[in-house]
Amino acid sequence: MTESLERFIQAQASTYEHALLELRRGRKEGHWMWFIFPQLRGLGVSENATYYGLCGIDEARDYLQHPLLGPRLERATRAVLDSGVALEKLLGTIDAMKFASCMTLFAAAAGEHSVYAQALEGGLKVDARTLDLLKEQESRNA
Repeated sequence: MTESLERFIQAQASTYEHALLELRRGRKEGHWMWFIFPQLRGLGVSENATYYGLCGIDEARDYLQHPLLGPRLERATRAVLDSGVALEKLLGTIDAMKFASCMTLFAAAAGEHSVYAQALEGGLKVDARTLDLLKEQESRNA
């Protein structure tokens, strides 16, 4: 396990079930977006965005393969998709953008048949900044 994934397990320990309940009720009210729907580090400038930002595609794949975090992300994503509520109404404008970033990252990590790719196919706009950061990281690692 990537040592840094422990930060998500700790953050979700007391909030995950409540976050899922909020999504199922049709309105996010808590402050959990960073660690329930993580995005790439470098997209946000806040302390939470940096701390919970994933380092790249490899850490995103580790997240998906984690026995607790991977299923939780899928379940939360399905709760959003099944909510029947417009994304901005469900999450708010800023968090809807974070969700798009998260789905873009995890669709790239999981592949075209994943629930994350399905979210993007369902009308969610692909986050160009996430794709740009992934391309930059790929070119640095080549």
